[in-house]
Amino acid sequence: MINSNFFSSGRALLTHTAQATLCDAVNHHARRKGVVTIMVIWAIAIASIIVAATQILAFREATLGRECISRVQARWAARAGVETMIAIMEWHNANPDPDDALALTRDLEANAFGEVQTGTWDIRHFIDGQEWAGPMDENSKLNINVATRMQLMELPNITNDVVDSIYDWRDANDEPQQLGTEADYYRNRGLGYEPRNGNFRSLAEIELVAGAWPQYVRGEDWNLNSRLDPNENDGKRTMPDDNDNENLDGGWSQYLTASTRPITQSASGQPRLDLRKATSEEIMNRTGMDSSQAATIVTYAKVGNASMGQILAVPLSQLTASRTAGATGGATQNRTGRSSSGSARAGATPAASTVKNLDNKQLGLLLNECTLENTSTSQANAGKVNLNTASRALLREILQLDTRYADSILSRRISKQEGLLSLADIVDLPGATQEQLVILGQVADVRSSVYMISSRGRANTSGAEAEIVVLVDRSESPVRILEYREP
Repeated sequence: MINSNFFSSGRALLTHTAQATLCDAVNHHARRKGVVTIMVIWAIAIASIIVAATQILAFREATLGRECISRVQARWAARAGVETMIAIMEWHNANPDPDDALALTRDLEANAFGEVQTGTWDIRHFIDGQEWAGPMDENSKLNINVATRMQLMELPNITNDVVDSIYDWRDANDEPQQLGTEADYYRNRGLGYEPRNGNFRSLAEIELVAGAWPQYVRGEDWNLNSRLDPNENDGKRTMPDDNDNENLDGGWSQYLTASTRPITQSASGQPRLDLRKATSEEIMNRTGMDSSQAATIVTYAKVGNASMGQILAVPLSQLTASRTAGATGGATQNRTGRSSSGSARAGATPAASTVKNLDNKQLGLLLNECTLENTSTSQANAGKVNLNTASRALLREILQLDTRYADSILSRRISKQEGLLSLADIVDLPGATQEQLVILGQVADVRSSVYMISSRGRANTSGAEAEIVVLVDRSESPVRILEYREP
């Protein structure tokens, strides 16, 4: 008989085995469920990272896109400012006003700040330690291609050897000045360039001359845009070193230019009359002279050293007699000898006194409508200093005018809303001498040909800024762009 204990033990064993199997199944299912849970969590985490990264990337791209759009808006706002300035110059070229020498300047200033739909433009410059609206008049400076040795020596931080090297750079020969440098100097130092032996084509080219260091040429105006930028007014925190005084010290660049061009059109908009080729009738029609006055000018124009400076400084009744006195033609006298009535000066010779001196109007028309420029010299490619915009420092220090005379010129141009209409307006000022009038007749005028437009655009949406610097020549129509920069 089978022992009942055996069956009891078997049932217990089976029950235990079933329970173990069931437990194993449950544990296995739990493990699988845990793995799946972990995988799901990892998948969610990875998906979250991908989504977050995508969002960050999309946000950055959107930000960059907005910044790019803002820069484009700022750039085109700046471009609108440049185009506005050029359009105003074109209009004045087509509609000259001989009775208002400052009409163009006022219009440029009035439109120096403006706006388009997406931004604004801001055009300004520094001169004489003061910030002014509008583009920089390059004719307020002396063209380095016609600057004399004495004028160059008045520049700050300049020495005789640098002046001689400047002369060697622009003269046509290979013979060095006493302390100058010609091609051998640059070649032996492996600089990779030699003197041009011709006119400087830009102000920055001066820095290639031996001893003309950038800090002397540029001063604080490191990007040569004639306006005070933040990095030029922060002391020594960023380049360049500056005085942090809200004033722009432009070094030599505030006195010199290489960009000005001769003005071939007269103040009335006609081509200037070449006195060397003109007839008496042509001169009479353009200036209002009588026949004897015009004949005297025709005779004088045939003199080899004839110049507008002589016509400005010497009374007409003595002009032809002055040709025997050399290029200065009596410039050593302390007074001009002109009178307000235009009559001959007391003491003039009988032969000379038969010709009436030019009155102020006739002299002004002669200076504005005619020319004696010699196309074979460097002056043919260099513009003159505009006395309506020249700085006090340039007149006093670089051109070396008598202090009283320089201040008289500044006072007269300020007192006249239309400015100086011609160089005839400065012959009767206190301190005027024939010597100084000859100098001004050679290097000065009352109108300008070249302007530097530093237009800074600003986007309305983000405040992003962009700058365009353009050098334009309005001496002829259409206005011509000489240089274009986007710093």
